[in-house]
Formats: sequence, C-alpha cells, structure tokens
Amino acid sequence: MNKTELIDKVAEEVGMKKREVGAVVNAMIESIKETLQKGEKVGIAGFGTFALANRAAREGRNPQTGETIRIPEKKVVRFRLGKDLMEIGK
Repeated sequence: MNKTELIDKVAEEVGMKKREVGAVVNAMIESIKETLQKGEKVGIAGFGTFALANRAAREGRNPQTGETIRIPEKKVVRFRLGKDLMEIGK
C-alpha cells in the first residue's frame, strides 16, 4: 500500500474527503520528521517507535571496481515494532 492508497482507505473508512485525510496524513508525517530532527523519539502505542540512531563508520566495497572504500558514520531512522504489529507475524 502506498500513501495514496492509504489516504483512499482511511477516507472511505471514516467518511471524510480524500483531501482532508491527505492533509492529516501529510501533517502527521511532517510532525514525525520534525520530532526526529530534534533528536526525540516518536512512539505510537501498539504500532511502534521511530528513533534516530548512529550508524558506525565502516569499510565497504565498490561493486564495480572491487576497491575498498570508507563509508562514513551517519544518522539513520530506526523503527521498532510495537506489540500489536509483532503479533501479526506469529
């Protein structure tokens, strides 16, 4: 399911216009981004938690040349499943 399909499904389920639901979804995504940029976690009960983490610097290989390259440290977004989502896979 992509973003458009999510908006369509939510609009249908709650009886709102797609434009209104789209605005809510976009606002939610922007709020999550802004919170993560501040270095804070975003937890949605039963769904999961988004948090920033540091990925350590490491060595990799250029697939075209086979040359060893240094990949620098960087921040990445991690998602940890909530209890309800973990139950889906069982």
